[in-house]
Amino acid sequence: MSRLPAQQHAGPIVWSGIIAATCALLFLLQQMLFLAIPFLLAIVLYYILQPPMQRLIRLGISHNAATLMVGSMFLLVLMLATLLAIYWDAGPSESWQTMLGKYLSGGLDFIRHTMASLERQFPILKQMKLARTVNARMSSFTSTFIQQHLTDILVSVAGWLPSLLLAPFLAFFFLRDGSRFKKFLARAVPNAFFERALYLLHEVDQTAHRYFQGLIKLTVLDTIVLALGLWAIGVSSPLVLGLIAAMLAWVPYVGSIVGCMLVVMVASTDAPSDPSMAYMAISVFIGVRLLDDFIFMPLTLGRSLHIHPLITVLMIFIGGSVAGVAGLMLVLPLLGVVMVVGETLGRLITDPRLRARHRNAIYLRTRQASADLVH
Repeated sequence: MSRLPAQQHAGPIVWSGIIAATCALLFLLQQMLFLAIPFLLAIVLYYILQPPMQRLIRLGISHNAATLMVGSMFLLVLMLATLLAIYWDAGPSESWQTMLGKYLSGGLDFIRHTMASLERQFPILKQMKLARTVNARMSSFTSTFIQQHLTDILVSVAGWLPSLLLAPFLAFFFLRDGSRFKKFLARAVPNAFFERALYLLHEVDQTAHRYFQGLIKLTVLDTIVLALGLWAIGVSSPLVLGLIAAMLAWVPYVGSIVGCMLVVMVASTDAPSDPSMAYMAISVFIGVRLLDDFIFMPLTLGRSLHIHPLITVLMIFIGGSVAGVAGLMLVLPLLGVVMVVGETLGRLITDPRLRARHRNAIYLRTRQASADLVH
């Protein structure tokens, strides 16, 4: 069966249905976010662990044995990483609480210096006592953060922990029973549409695979560009900061804000007497985010899904307006899957040859079933 690009067959009616279905699914997933997030993490793990499992199968190992081996290796690596993190935390002379306090103090000093500079530039702000008001608010926030906000964050994380622990469990069964589930779905398809149904299942799988490959490429690009920019202006640990900020960017808007705050705190702590370094770090971060939103993301995630860059950017904004942060995270993989399903179904419905084969199959089954009946 020839494999033509799906975009050549999609008309305005099909694309209107694709966009409407994507928005509806985003709204539903927002209502079931407690299950949608671990399901998404499980799919990420599935496409990360699938290539080594397939290599083991090609070496002659059975499917179940390969799944157990890959799952065991993943758990072993996870345990080693946890032990390494604990050892790394115990090694330095400063505790993580002391380091966090130092960077937080550096960031607050930068804000105070910025407020003082604004008052010198604009006398009306001095009359409004901007610096004094901001200092009072920051002092109030920092004094109550540990008692109130930090407790709320820990309680929220504890509430999400059982749901997040579901992700590796789901990923294991995706690896073990994924092919069986595809066969189960294929058996429910009428024979006239069987070839196209197999094509549909294959394309959905490849669409998700291309999306997560694009996400990894996007993270690598963001890490390299941001690390180079921070290294050029003299910020310490640029590669670590770049990687953390790139991974935080998986959560649009909120993750970018947190990443920018982290970069500013480190830059202001590295040069407490030179606020220009923090300003340059902010400029570098904003520049990388603009490159990410308008160049890197359309060329990695959009191209990996075979979606036009303009549609990619527009759907990001639509996803954010429909389902908030969850919509920003889920809009592109959902759009890719719905696009494949919608365009394939559109071709099935509008193909007169397939519809004629289906009608003929129904007629033959009905005739065979009633052949020995007495009229």
